[in-house]
Amino acid sequence: MSRAIRTATLWLWGGFLYYAIEVVWRGYSHPAMFAVGGICFLLIGGINNWFPWTMGLVWQALIGAAAVTATELASGILLNRWLGLGIWDYSRMPLNFLGQICLPFSAAWAALSLFGIWLDDYLRWKLYGEQKPQYKLI
Repeated sequence: MSRAIRTATLWLWGGFLYYAIEVVWRGYSHPAMFAVGGICFLLIGGINNWFPWTMGLVWQALIGAAAVTATELASGILLNRWLGLGIWDYSRMPLNFLGQICLPFSAAWAALSLFGIWLDDYLRWKLYGEQKPQYKLI
């Protein structure tokens, strides 16, 4: 299977899950969040492709949270501030930046990154015959 098809399949998984999580959490989502979710899933999944498998899950989750937070900031500036779509506004959340990111959601992304790391590894292993996942905590 080509790398492009693999990447597109993983992007679709991530987009669907991100969108679904938002619908469950907030009761609604925006179609643009499907694309953002796909990007976030590819970034989270790439962690153990760019870093050694021996890196602990705690560190991978923190890197995942940073990647998702950075993606959320970039997409928030584009979608909410420049295009005025008003998809989300964290202005009332503690420790927010420009109303687009905040510390409580960054912490949530760390927890969700653990699931994303596992799911990406599992899909790559089962669907594409890549290396079987092996983890250590720290």
